[in-house]
Amino acid sequence: MSSALTDLFPLPIVQAPMAGGVSVPQLAAAVCEAGGLGFLAAGYKTADGMYQEIKQLRSLTGRPFGVNVFMPQPEYADPAAVDVYAHQLAGEATWYEAELGDPDSGRDDGFEAKLVVLRDNPVPVVSFHFGVPSREVVDALHRVGTFVLAAATTPDEARAVERAGADGVIAQGVEAGGHQGTHRDVPETDGSGLGLLSLIAQVREAVSIPIVAAGGIMRGSQIAGVLAAGASAAQLGTAFLATHESGANALHKRALTNPLFVRTELTRAFSGRPARGLVNRFLREHGPYAPAAYPEIHHLTSPLRKAAAKAGDAQGMALWAGQGHRMARELPAGQLVEVLAGELATARASLAGGGVL
Repeated sequence: MSSALTDLFPLPIVQAPMAGGVSVPQLAAAVCEAGGLGFLAAGYKTADGMYQEIKQLRSLTGRPFGVNVFMPQPEYADPAAVDVYAHQLAGEATWYEAELGDPDSGRDDGFEAKLVVLRDNPVPVVSFHFGVPSREVVDALHRVGTFVLAAATTPDEARAVERAGADGVIAQGVEAGGHQGTHRDVPETDGSGLGLLSLIAQVREAVSIPIVAAGGIMRGSQIAGVLAAGASAAQLGTAFLATHESGANALHKRALTNPLFVRTELTRAFSGRPARGLVNRFLREHGPYAPAAYPEIHHLTSPLRKAAAKAGDAQGMALWAGQGHRMARELPAGQLVEVLAGELATARASLAGGGVL
């Protein structure tokens, strides 16, 4: 990665931006103070809500940080399929005594308004999910001194990120928790995502911009592994989800290591877009029937997920988690960064001495 960008954070550790209330300013600040790059998640927030969190984070740390923005989504959902799914969820609404949400609550997540805020109040790093911003957007952010990253799940997507003028690509392997950052939602490709190490190798040959590796990383030895494979830094989400500062629901945190939840799956059940979460009742019962309709299904199920959390029922929540969730450690975020850095140093010393990770 360009020295100008890596100079922002001493350790090659990036805290993934987790939307939905997980990546709160306290979490990002703790990661930044420990030497990593903390991120705020602007997804599902208003532009003003994002701005207020940026102000709060700046009051907690003077170190560089990032903000993640969702790209607007094209209109391709079949309204009839959304209606059918809504009928299927009627029993859930009755059970949780909640109304289904309005699937037509908005598609662009306040994208343009957020860009105005980020241009008028520049932050060190902005990353994009669910697509690639235009060259004009990237250039505008560059003019105010912001580094730009964007997620990619294939070599072709990485090329699109490079063509847009971004400073780096976040290579997201299929192991990652939460939403896959695919640029186009093509149901025919469900389940065909690339594993992280294979993706890093292919992206490294496809583009010349730096790579941030994301997907299933929970230990310092894994960070060493992706760095050895050609990445410049590692992005960890699930590892930070269980930390003390994380804004995740306590039920979600406990579920990561609860023997009741033994595996993860990619599902459209909660949002209409492929996202990896712990397999629970809702995912099992509705995942096979959920249409490709984001953000319509996200809006539709939002009241159900909130009601399930309020009722203390993890079986009805979206328990986003990567494949390494059983390795989660309940530590303060700053301490986790220190532990990861120590494990990384040990792994690098082992490699240098001819050992193995």
